[in-house]
Amino acid sequence: MKASGTEKVKQSANHPDSAMAYRPLEAFANSRRCAIALGSNLGDSQAVLAAALDDLAQIPGINLEAVSSWYRTKAIGPPQPDYWNGCAILRVEIPPQLLLETLLAIEQKFGRVRQEKWGPRTLDLDLLLCDDLIVDTPTLQIPHPRMRERAFVLVPLAEIAPNWIEPVSGRMIQYLLKDVDTSDVHFIDGQLKLPSQNSEKH
Repeated sequence: MKASGTEKVKQSANHPDSAMAYRPLEAFANSRRCAIALGSNLGDSQAVLAAALDDLAQIPGINLEAVSSWYRTKAIGPPQPDYWNGCAILRVEIPPQLLLETLLAIEQKFGRVRQEKWGPRTLDLDLLLCDDLIVDTPTLQIPHPRMRERAFVLVPLAEIAPNWIEPVSGRMIQYLLKDVDTSDVHFIDGQLKLPSQNSEKH
């Protein structure tokens, strides 16, 4: 990845003309590359997810590098609507703990209420990976401990970062994807994929 210049975010048609499309990268030369998962199954999920990405893009120290397509997936847990799920790659200058706190704050802004395990939610943001870091503390776990078993995470992540190596297993995302059942993960029709200016670096 270039350390200077301007780079275009890989986008779905849900936000092709967003203000997040172009950002200068000079300040991100010594940053970390992090992956997040996004999900929503309450309210206008498409609008919520697009707005959450816009909010992330406006935060100092965070640059959106790539965004996957959106996928409709069956919910885990009690009966509830299907989810919209996707992933994004961020270039960040802030510590992983602060990034997690930022994601939680954005969830709260969009009305996330943690009342029931695996219950429905307006917005769910999970920190999946930060470079090849392995962190296990009471408040932060990287990689996300359940990402390797979740098709709704691996399908969109493999779309934008197939060669990223999950550091606990030592395996690329594209190969972890082969181990999970993807029958309940469906590409949402009507998205026009725009060509990315980024190339896979992991």
